[in-house]
Amino acid sequence: MVSDAPPEYNSDLEVTMSQPIIECVPNFSEGRDAAVIDAIADAIRSVEGVSLLDVDPGAATNRTVMTMVGSPSAVLEGAFQGIRKAQELIDMSSHTGAHPRMGATDVCPLVPVSGIDMDGCAELARTLAERVGRELGIPIYLYEHAASRPERQNLAEVRAGEYEGLPGRVGNPDWTPDFGPDTFNEKSGATAIGARPFLIAYNINLNTRNTKKAMKIAALVREKGIFRKENGKVIRDADGNGIRDPGVFKCVKGIGWYIEEYGRCQVSLNLTNYEVSPMHEVLEETRRIALEEGVIVTGSELVGLVPKAAMLWAGRYYLLKEDGNPGVSETELIDIAISSLGLRDIGDFDPKSRIIESAIGGDGPLVSMSTRDFVDTLGSSAPAPGGGSVASLCGAMSSALSAMVASLTHGKRGYEEHFQTHCENAEVAQQLKELFLSDIDNDTAAFNQIMAAMKLPKKTDEDKAARQSAMDAATRQAINVPLGVLERSVTAIACAEIASTGNKNARSDAGVAGLTAWACAEGAYYNVYINLDGFNDEEYASEVRQRADAALETVTSRAFALIESVRAELTQ
Repeated sequence: MVSDAPPEYNSDLEVTMSQPIIECVPNFSEGRDAAVIDAIADAIRSVEGVSLLDVDPGAATNRTVMTMVGSPSAVLEGAFQGIRKAQELIDMSSHTGAHPRMGATDVCPLVPVSGIDMDGCAELARTLAERVGRELGIPIYLYEHAASRPERQNLAEVRAGEYEGLPGRVGNPDWTPDFGPDTFNEKSGATAIGARPFLIAYNINLNTRNTKKAMKIAALVREKGIFRKENGKVIRDADGNGIRDPGVFKCVKGIGWYIEEYGRCQVSLNLTNYEVSPMHEVLEETRRIALEEGVIVTGSELVGLVPKAAMLWAGRYYLLKEDGNPGVSETELIDIAISSLGLRDIGDFDPKSRIIESAIGGDGPLVSMSTRDFVDTLGSSAPAPGGGSVASLCGAMSSALSAMVASLTHGKRGYEEHFQTHCENAEVAQQLKELFLSDIDNDTAAFNQIMAAMKLPKKTDEDKAARQSAMDAATRQAINVPLGVLERSVTAIACAEIASTGNKNARSDAGVAGLTAWACAEGAYYNVYINLDGFNDEEYASEVRQRADAALETVTSRAFALIESVRAELTQ
């Protein structure tokens, strides 16, 4: 009998098994000279793998905020090149502006987007800080999650005294930089490098022009509210300070204002940690509070970009509210989130340009192909895509079939006691599907890296050493991609087993899910072993063989049992 228990469910599967993406938002102390701003932006753009999404200069503040995203290694290099160019072109000894500042690159936060947590970003911040301090000679202070001591967590404390106060820090043990020299760098000043959560700028639209109402709603929602009298005047203590009252949500800052362009008020919020206070929860509570004030929430607006995870959580939340099956595709979840949050209330919302992961590239070139184009390319003389990409595709199809059977089971009379199991199975299967799809392109990219390494020069001993190092790194990646696919196929076959307990009208689909999970495992196994041939790190190779053998044995035995069970049911 096949177990009706769901596979071990990891709610962070889409994060822990995906390619890491981080955001970096450096603030440069130049907002007026377009040539300087463009030169810094070009230095960042020159780094392969970095997407510079936004350049926002301010003349009054004499400051430019740039937003880049990409893989950790690419973003660290992009940030370094931007800091180096700023050091070259900005002279802090003559800088003036309305915004607090202490360096040519004033602040440089790293922000986890997906596939990496805050601790990981803090470690990356320390890596960047060490390099900047060592190579550029700039005093570096770590802040927020990367802070080396509690009193340096708050950026305002780190920047106290600004540029003009830096000479007084030299030799003071309380102000010794975390990295870089304990000297006054007259031209470049000092830089704060840290790690912080992603900030979502989120505005909630109201059907009123009454600014006092909007301000009151904002005060009740945000983390630090404030008491007001019926006439709107602030209630103050004996010292004349406004009496504050904790609002509903932590990590939420907000105000109420009137927008002439829209002819209505908004509650304008900064969600400084959307994992603590998700968009959908903030919106629903704002709806409730607004109704008590006789105000209707008509929708909401996102300013800038949003992580995909925030949209997926919202989509799942609204599906569950209607007792639906949340194990649908990411595309459907995002569509539900857009409509439920009312993100097209006052303007367009294109997920391809507004969701970070989509804005920096979305699906790879192979996944973006039509079925015919992919198969035609597969059947051509091109060496890639090949068997590794096909193995990943089999895993994606297996997972998609398991999710489909779950959808056909949920809400079906006679399967009520299995609804929860199949909902959870569908969510796992959908996450697996996305990861397998990514590896269709990852496998081909790994092969291309090997080809590129083979073309490196080998005339001198230095050339040969560099070429061998590149070959080793590329081969390791070419091993790791199919190994990940193979080990993930263990979860795929578990999903197929649960699918086989679902709607009997779809038992053939569950059987094909088992077959394709096995094909995925077998194909990935071949690609692991072919890349192990001649690999120099025998200790790692031995570990890989043990992991690969164990995963294939597990999938094969369970797949054959499932296939025999389905065949028996269909032919009895």
